[in-house]
Amino acid sequence: MYPADLKYTKDHEWVRVGASDARVGITDYAQKQLGDVVYLELPPVGRSLKKGEVFGTIESVKAVSELYSPVSGEVTEVNSALVQNPEAVNSDPHGSWMIAVTVADPADTGDLLDSAAYSDLTK
Repeated sequence: MYPADLKYTKDHEWVRVGASDARVGITDYAQKQLGDVVYLELPPVGRSLKKGEVFGTIESVKAVSELYSPVSGEVTEVNSALVQNPEAVNSDPHGSWMIAVTVADPADTGDLLDSAAYSDLTK
């Protein structure tokens, strides 16, 4: 259910680390808990983030939740299409990245969960 090429946080964000950056989004579990997503606020390109820091908010018909960065680094890209159509998070949460970050310290990913551990967490 949770893609094996992603790493996960206990706060229900996922991260896909690539060659030059990491893409961040929320998990299927998170979008199910939120319900219909109606608004997304993301940081500006160039903002520096620390691991665990709030980088934005996601609003649904049920709640407003903060989004936490799974890694430290600089925001290099924001998914503006997702900001315009935030409901895409509900239909494709693991394909709907929110921000891209240049990872400052590759060790940041060392304590993130793999798909099996995250699946156990959400049972």
